[in-house]
Amino acid sequence: MTLFHFGNCIALAYGPYFLTYKYSGLPEYGAFWKCVQVGGMYMLTQLCKMLLLATFFPTMDGPPENASLFIEFIKTTVDFGDLVGLSIVMGRIAGSGHIKVLVTGLGWAAADLLLTRALPLWVGARGLEFDWKYIQLSLDANISLVHHLCVALLLWLWWRSDLATTLRPLVALLLALGVYQPLLPQLMATFLEKTPSGISLLAANATPTVCTAFVALHVFITHNALTKSY
Repeated sequence: MTLFHFGNCIALAYGPYFLTYKYSGLPEYGAFWKCVQVGGMYMLTQLCKMLLLATFFPTMDGPPENASLFIEFIKTTVDFGDLVGLSIVMGRIAGSGHIKVLVTGLGWAAADLLLTRALPLWVGARGLEFDWKYIQLSLDANISLVHHLCVALLLWLWWRSDLATTLRPLVALLLALGVYQPLLPQLMATFLEKTPSGISLLAANATPTVCTAFVALHVFITHNALTKSY
């Protein structure tokens, strides 16, 4: 039963990443090592963010419940470094637009999964008792995949010189919302005056991610339509 639970969590977490890579056409471009390079850039970016937080915010070490919303806002602002890292690595990938978006988003999401969720799943999901939190952790990995692909698409649109002036503020707003999305659990805890349940946190992550995905897709379709009209 323990092995089955662990295998179920691993398949639920890693399966969508494998299917996305296999059926998106990336194997035809030999994009595996490009995804690995994106993962290396992810690790370098996280290291720079950690050094920045340790240098300028050394007094923020403490339990989350004691941290104010303003402090969490400042810490989350450092996540704009992810946009810088994504922009750098996207500019170094040769290929058409959809290949850049897929390689960058998938590689970044896979590295995030490996570094933030692989160890908890390996240690916790093999325990003697079944726990729903590891299923929720696996589902959250799927939400993260969609989130990073959306951010990569929005960044690609942002750096397009032919992006319509009317669409640029919307793209910037969506990118900012993507950066500050991790603040939602803190906001829920503040307004509800209690720690949200696992299902509530999952819904809080999934809802804005799905909405952003639909809006980003609409912006992408609109951009293509405007480009072809000219």
